[in-house]
Amino acid sequence: MTEINADRYKKVQFGAWIGILGNALLAIVKGIVGLAADSRALVADALHSASDVVSSIAVLIGVRAAQQPPDEDHPYGHGKAETVTAIIVSVLLIIVGIEVAVNSFTAMFSPESIPGIWAVYAAMFSILLKELMFQYKFKLGKKYKSDALIADAWHHRSDVFSSIAVLAGVGAAIAGGALGFNQAAIFDPIASVIVAAFIIRMGWKLGAEAIHQTIDHVLHEEDSKWMMEAAHRVPDVLSVDELLAREHGHYVIVDIKISVHPYITVEEGHAIGKKVKAELMKYGYVRDVRVHINPFSEKEE
Repeated sequence: MTEINADRYKKVQFGAWIGILGNALLAIVKGIVGLAADSRALVADALHSASDVVSSIAVLIGVRAAQQPPDEDHPYGHGKAETVTAIIVSVLLIIVGIEVAVNSFTAMFSPESIPGIWAVYAAMFSILLKELMFQYKFKLGKKYKSDALIADAWHHRSDVFSSIAVLAGVGAAIAGGALGFNQAAIFDPIASVIVAAFIIRMGWKLGAEAIHQTIDHVLHEEDSKWMMEAAHRVPDVLSVDELLAREHGHYVIVDIKISVHPYITVEEGHAIGKKVKAELMKYGYVRDVRVHINPFSEKEE
């Protein structure tokens, strides 16, 4: 493992641990307060946070698997392990969203008693902590190109919506109860159904993106243009005929065809190819470069 990859692994692993510990703390706090304040919505949200611990553990496993070096069965490395993890997280999101929707819809026909004020404070604490976790993990995931961490960050954002629903529902129920309108307890499940739709939509979107990453595809021209320019700068490269940069999780594998003078020796052509590879490998995002040497022809050009 190179120094750059080792640093990336440590930072992404730390982000995954932040998710595990943060979700565990929220699950405990919301569970205790939900039971004490007689808030079924907050208890359900606590179970939601507990399920998030599982997804964060999945991220940790995926990040670790992605760092394994190439082997005989996986010559291009294990970078897509993080993308597979992102798919798992998105499926968990959809399942949680469906579960929240079903439970909330059922609760509409049997509203519970008015919850205590501490449920409001717990929901506010959850919103604040989850938004901080989202901002941190999303920026970290973008910086280190971790699909799994980005997916888990959006999982935190879905939890923010979930806790907002709890806050709105519990707040409306308490306000209604204070005005003598005990039927206001139904606002809690109504808000939860709306948020469940957001959670399911987010899980679907993340899953679609992760599946797209899993299927081999190349970077768009605007994203790989700098690679073409870098290869052109190498001495004795007369033209870059083709460049395909395939994404494998957090890194890319580059296939490039270059043209050199047709009358140099094979050894000289090979040396030019090595220089092209070395130039592109300066960037940590590029894991491997496969160079094909063509004889330059003005007619073909």
